Amino acid sequence: MKILLTFALMVLACTPAFAQEWAKKRLEGSPRHSEWVTVKHGSREVKSFIVYPEKKDRAATVLLIHEIFGLTDWVRLVADELAANGFIVVAPDLLSGMAQNKGGTESFGGDDNARKAVSQLPADQITNDLNAVLKYASKVPAANGKMAVAGFCWGGSQTFRYATNCDDIKGFHVFYGSAPTDETALAKINAPIYGYYAQNDARVNATLDNTAAQMNKLKKSFVPVTYAGAGHGFMRAGEAPDTNDANKAARAASWERMLKLLKAI
Repeated sequence: MKILLTFALMVLACTPAFAQEWAKKRLEGSPRHSEWVTVKHGSREVKSFIVYPEKKDRAATVLLIHEIFGLTDWVRLVADELAANGFIVVAPDLLSGMAQNKGGTESFGGDDNARKAVSQLPADQITNDLNAVLKYASKVPAANGKMAVAGFCWGGSQTFRYATNCDDIKGFHVFYGSAPTDETALAKINAPIYGYYAQNDARVNATLDNTAAQMNKLKKSFVPVTYAGAGHGFMRAGEAPDTNDANKAARAASWERMLKLLKAI
């Protein structure tokens, strides 16, 4: 029974991102203004999804880095949900132009193809894409100049890595992602790293003690929280209609924590 339960949790956490019609339907019903923008730098064009909050004052901006599945409807839903809480959110499709037809995530036709393509993205290209999108976001008239970065799974690892390449950010929110191991890189971090981890995620959690030790040695702020009973991908799995109690609770607690930290920047 225990084996079957563990397998069921793994299946739920790995539910195909492209198949989540519930996320698409909720997104289509949003009252907030959203649009697609193309951010150019060099020979690259990065298609990005931006959502605006409904508020009279200028807002802080969140740069959202997608999972290994690419810029899916669920990631865009998270962007919309953050906007509902008062933030301008920009979510770049880091697969832009990487398909055979020069398309992005939508052109790969499924999780396996997108996963393979994302895993092969050059680190420098990712950094340059994020820098360009962040620069674009900093010039949005409705933005107040305060910025944070958040990412999930592969995007969580990229968020941690990007912290070693980026200044002027108020905080980095790493959801079940691992850190770079190069202390020279970690020494360049200039903002707090907030970690969100699942108890049932040994692959990622096995790296945390070393990360904490390195960050402590370098006197860098790393504040990880691990959520009981949750599995990898609990932010997505915990929002699905067929979620389990542990993932749902982890998602709710993480969301509350992230919003509190974002509103304090």
